[in-house]
Amino acid sequence: MNFFRHRRPVVLGLPALAVLITAAGCSSADGGASAAVPSPGAKATGLCRNLDKVLPAEVDGADRDDPSPASALTAGWGDPAIILRCGVERPPKMLDPKVAEGHDPDAVPGGVEGVRWLMEKRDDGGYQFTSALRRVYVEVDVPEGRDSSGVLIDLAPAIKKAIPEGIAD
Repeated sequence: MNFFRHRRPVVLGLPALAVLITAAGCSSADGGASAAVPSPGAKATGLCRNLDKVLPAEVDGADRDDPSPASALTAGWGDPAIILRCGVERPPKMLDPKVAEGHDPDAVPGGVEGVRWLMEKRDDGGYQFTSALRRVYVEVDVPEGRDSSGVLIDLAPAIKKAIPEGIAD
């Protein structure tokens, strides 16, 4: 077939080829993690951006590999991924008066390296930790098989530096 004589089929085929190439470029072949990006107010977003700047390159021996979509409000390490989301809403469990009074059996006693956490076991065997008594809620999902205490120890200095103590708005 002579493409120069039949230009119309070639021209019509180019948009379809462009769509195919774009779709292939957007698919994730590496199976990377994804995370919903929180949508906090401007003040909380500013604190989260500060946190993103000081987060460690390595957590629990895993290199930083941020989830998609890319955002200063999310971070990740390793595979399966440890996922941090900054600026999340207050967990409903924190509204429980017993939790507020410090009588929560799922709280991490005394915190870790100066950061207090609410600990919740997930159905998949992992844990979800949410910072407490900080100006912004920071959520950390730790997959089953990871050392939760190591993760929290590695993240504590950055959280203490970027997110002041207090009650989140």
